Amino acid sequence: MTEDRTAARDTAHIPVVIVGAGPVGVTAALLLARRGVRSVVLERHRDVYPLPRAVATDDEVRRILQAAGIHEEFAEVARTARGLRLLDARHRVIAEFPRSPHGHHGFPQTSMFDQPELERLLRAALAGRRECELWSGVEVTGVQQEGDDGPVRVTVRRDGSEHELSAGFVLGCDGAGSLTREAVGTVWEDLRFEEHWTVIDVRTSLPVRCWEGVDQVCDPHRPATFMRIGEDRYRWEFRLRDTEQPDPALLRELVAPWTDLSHGADFRVIRQAQYTFRARIADRWRRGRVFLLGDAAHLTPPFVGQGLCTGMRDAHNLTWKLARVLQQGADERLLDTYEHERKPHARQVIRLAVAAGWAMTGGQDGAAALRRAAVGAACRIPGVTGLANRNLSHPLSTGPLTRRSRLGATHCPQPWVHADGTRARLDDVLGDSFALLTAVPLTPSLRAVADGLGARILPVQETGDDGTLAAWLRAGRADAALLRPDRVVLDVVPAGRSDFTGTAAWAPLLSTTSRRIEPPVSAPLLRSTPR
Repeated sequence: MTEDRTAARDTAHIPVVIVGAGPVGVTAALLLARRGVRSVVLERHRDVYPLPRAVATDDEVRRILQAAGIHEEFAEVARTARGLRLLDARHRVIAEFPRSPHGHHGFPQTSMFDQPELERLLRAALAGRRECELWSGVEVTGVQQEGDDGPVRVTVRRDGSEHELSAGFVLGCDGAGSLTREAVGTVWEDLRFEEHWTVIDVRTSLPVRCWEGVDQVCDPHRPATFMRIGEDRYRWEFRLRDTEQPDPALLRELVAPWTDLSHGADFRVIRQAQYTFRARIADRWRRGRVFLLGDAAHLTPPFVGQGLCTGMRDAHNLTWKLARVLQQGADERLLDTYEHERKPHARQVIRLAVAAGWAMTGGQDGAAALRRAAVGAACRIPGVTGLANRNLSHPLSTGPLTRRSRLGATHCPQPWVHADGTRARLDDVLGDSFALLTAVPLTPSLRAVADGLGARILPVQETGDDGTLAAWLRAGRADAALLRPDRVVLDVVPAGRSDFTGTAAWAPLLSTTSRRIEPPVSAPLLRSTPR
């Protein structure tokens, strides 16, 4: 980006300005672009941060990458993990939690990856979209909203010169030290976890003892985490004692249980950094037209591998709503559902990570041995490991867009289906819109709702899948399910009923200036051929 190009854009109004070009910010830009919303992403670094940070993702985030258009490219650089093992101080297995290579969302439940590779894939996709631009080497110095519903002024500095942008909305994806968070006026709520760890990323051709999953060493004196990331890439994480410095001699001692590290061995440390793992959540995620996403809104210890995942869920939840407001004139109250849905879910994930951290590392208090014994005993109870193996796509909080029912506020599964003579993933067939999955013929009122939302209608008996969708509806005691663009169930037609259950709550928020969604009038099911 040249200085002239920046200056030329100063007076232009930008629908969405995204602060931060990490995975969350760029994914948000791509999801908006697929819905025709223009954005500019501002990033202070001139290139991808070269050192690895996040290394694990789940099947829901793989599905989000599919929505962003890069899942095939990501599959080339990702490695499926077998699951999690808890080890005692002598590296004996306490419990094993396998993860399936075929999760609810159509992808492996756990995948390992290198964050710089993911960021390069995202930026390459961004460069191919005319709806969004990345301005690198730009420091954001101020974010200020004019009134409650006016534009947001974003002040940036590049090469010593300051410029001001006018934005319809600002998404703060600028990390734990977020300047945008200051503009929102939020404060951290401390969820009471703080430990100092060293993280070591290594490339080596040495034989390394591993099981193609994650090892968590439950040792109060030296808790550790180990995982294989790639063909010759590994990560170790160790909790440090107060006075320790991870010098080469200590490093050799730390990794000895996994590999024999002699002097001169092929063992290249890519990154060695010290971190303080914290658990925090912002008390508010929005002020007017400024929103917080990712680490700007929440911080979690890494013990269940959900740091990056939680931020990606933020982007998926907010962007379709923002696009509906900007592109179709929906009520801005729709945007209130972002924090209402995401904040409780993020809090739940953070608390799970904190609980896992205390149980796995044993903490540093007198109850550590009791906790470790309780974990071991619990894992021997039939069914407990199965519960622990469930995905982390918890149902969202009940609200106008998340009606409570057996299926409400949950994600629909994603099987392979057959459409137009080809085999494809369900979401690729449904596209970026709302969708109506039905096991029965449509009533006129259901068809009217689908038309008002621009929803794709898909009779499940015509999908050519393995029966997954029909079985899912039956288990949920539903004849039809209305899916949001993020594939969360918006509403259902209960078995034997003729209409959705909560139209009066969600229809006003989703009604647009071009189309109005009329609540359905009760009518018997028509046994006509579905569209």
